[in-house]
Amino acid sequence: MKLKKFFSSNIREISLIIVMIALSLFIEIRSGGNFFTLENISDMFTETAVLAITAVGMMMVIITSGIDLSIGSIMALGAMVGGTILKNNQAVPGVVIILVSIAVGIVCGFINGTLVAKLKILPIIATLGMMNIYRGLTYLVANGSWVKQQEMGTKFLSIATGKFLGINNLIVIAIVVYIIAAFFLNKTRTGRKIYAVGNSEESARVSGIKTDRTLIMVYTILGAVAGLGGILYVCKYGVAQGETCTGYEMNVIAACVLGGVSINGGTGRVQGVLLGAVLLGILNNAMPLIHVSSFWQEAIRGLIILLSIIANSLIQRNVEMKALRRRNI
Repeated sequence: MKLKKFFSSNIREISLIIVMIALSLFIEIRSGGNFFTLENISDMFTETAVLAITAVGMMMVIITSGIDLSIGSIMALGAMVGGTILKNNQAVPGVVIILVSIAVGIVCGFINGTLVAKLKILPIIATLGMMNIYRGLTYLVANGSWVKQQEMGTKFLSIATGKFLGINNLIVIAIVVYIIAAFFLNKTRTGRKIYAVGNSEESARVSGIKTDRTLIMVYTILGAVAGLGGILYVCKYGVAQGETCTGYEMNVIAACVLGGVSINGGTGRVQGVLLGAVLLGILNNAMPLIHVSSFWQEAIRGLIILLSIIANSLIQRNVEMKALRRRNI
């Protein structure tokens, strides 16, 4: 009975794991044994780390029935500010640069949250407008130039290449972020308020939850992880420019949707988002490996996201129908 309850409550995550195993085996066969190599697996998880970090923030926003299309621009702005500081003075510690980028993200996220919570602008409209504003600010900070690898210094770039206990630093940071997020959402009263707002903002307000404060908080958290993700992205690839992370918001939203986060709000789990990010990472790693045309890669990603949304809708409808039957009984 307990086993049945475990499978029913974790059906989404179990399904994702099965899909990931089947897909990995298929890729391993098609690639002639090049997928399950230690180097490739390590590279894949390192590439996925930034996506996984930013997906945590997007998950919280989507749980409240919101969306943030400006996340890629926030990442770029935070990264460009940090990169410009390094360009002018490589002696600045890497931790300070990371904190500056996070601070930029926090300010951007707070502005987005205020527009949504206080001015009651639809999240998709508010963040679409701010996406262009933040991107414009990124171009202004860049001033038409790039921050190149040699201008950042090897000490800063070693953050992305260094290891802790044999594990790449980016993966370690992602693990820490997920542990904190899981504790915050599952074990704190504030985390439960986020789900309550997503299920019904009006009901949450009537029950005494300060919904405006909660909305501003989740957008600010998203801004913080976007700032962190942006500077780590630049640290990994060794270049900051105005076009950094253009279109990245679609990858983050896709990771959330694949992980079972409902676009309608109120539903989503940290472990699901992590699996969704890893599944997207497997796809991004595998398609060039098995020589899938670049023209087809976007189409395949789009198809998988569409199928995931359909699966989410069917699972959610099934859960609601079961709950309705129990109520009738």
